[in-house]
Amino acid sequence: MSENSPDLEDDTGTYESGLPGFLGTIDVWISKVEAVMLALGVILMAINTCVNVVARFVFGEGLFFSGEINRILIILITFAGIGYAARHGRHIRMSAVYDAVPAKGRKVLMILIALFTSVVMFFLCYHSFGYVETLYSRGRILPALGFEIWWIYVWVPVGFAITGIQYFLTAVKNLTSKDVYLSTGVIDGYHDTESEV
Repeated sequence: MSENSPDLEDDTGTYESGLPGFLGTIDVWISKVEAVMLALGVILMAINTCVNVVARFVFGEGLFFSGEINRILIILITFAGIGYAARHGRHIRMSAVYDAVPAKGRKVLMILIALFTSVVMFFLCYHSFGYVETLYSRGRILPALGFEIWWIYVWVPVGFAITGIQYFLTAVKNLTSKDVYLSTGVIDGYHDTESEV
């Protein structure tokens, strides 16, 4: 880093749950599992893609199963990542109205936003579980890898459920604390990352 570049906080390795007792322990454990899954998923996808490109140019033929492995990894990364983003307060915020409201109004808005998002996540979880059941009943298999296709979609309802729980806990955290929280461990606010040239 240069002299003028700001020190950005990296909270990914030192996540501390804002939840009390046993819930906090479970939250930290789930966070670590998600972080490992995301890291391994991205690394495996990069390796798989590079090996496939090399095989295509060196041997004239790519790996026949490479596309299916990347498909599995993309689904895993996406739906493990939504819970991870919610837990670390890294979700997309459209905050023009939110920022213009006084602190007490922001707290109320954050509670409503977190509860609404939680309901939407559980709604999507319910319907994605139904989709996985439909895939299971049809018995379709992946042509190259040969296992049933419903296995690759199992993470979808799990990811929605974890995200719904995380948003619900964020609403609870905002109800029980004086500060405004984006997640159970992240206080609302902006960091000044600009530096003079």
